[in-house]
Amino acid sequence: MNAMSIKLYFVTNNKGKFLEASSILRRYNIELIQIDTEKLEIQSDDLRKIALRAAEYVFEKIRKPIIVEDAGLFIKALNGFPGPYSSYVFKTIGIHGILKLMNDVDDRRAEFRSVVVLKHPIVGTRIFEGIVNGIISRIPKGSKGFGFDPIFIPNGCTKTFAEMDIEEKNKYSHRARAFRALGEWVQENLKRLLKY
Repeated sequence: MNAMSIKLYFVTNNKGKFLEASSILRRYNIELIQIDTEKLEIQSDDLRKIALRAAEYVFEKIRKPIIVEDAGLFIKALNGFPGPYSSYVFKTIGIHGILKLMNDVDDRRAEFRSVVVLKHPIVGTRIFEGIVNGIISRIPKGSKGFGFDPIFIPNGCTKTFAEMDIEEKNKYSHRARAFRALGEWVQENLKRLLKY
């Protein structure tokens, strides 16, 4: 990191998310520091509301430039399920539960969405979003990544996210798109941000 780099604190206990985000933001001279602290997660059908409320809650406690990310897998044939409830659904019925729901379904279209919220003492709140379209595979493939990565194949690929290393996944992923948007915004507003 050079003298023009800034530090942002990423509120997550998910090491995979942290590594993916760090890999992107490093290119924008942003040093990401992982903090694992209690996050308030409201129940909502809206990823933006969930991430915003979590960011506000943590910011009130630590008063540092923080980032919160919330993501979800939205499956077309299941009316967008599991969507904002992806983490809970993964913990309860898992990958095989989703595949069971999709057993006789030919329409495999799905999208991953990511919402990244930056809450900063100088610039306030900024929201960045990323979406990647793809399909749900018929069987899990790969051992990399986390969550529903073994059953999601992004459009234009033959591999699931779990068959890709971080660099390859970041070429396609919803999270990478949201964090690149954040990185570009930080570069454009660097002078203001460096005042903190």
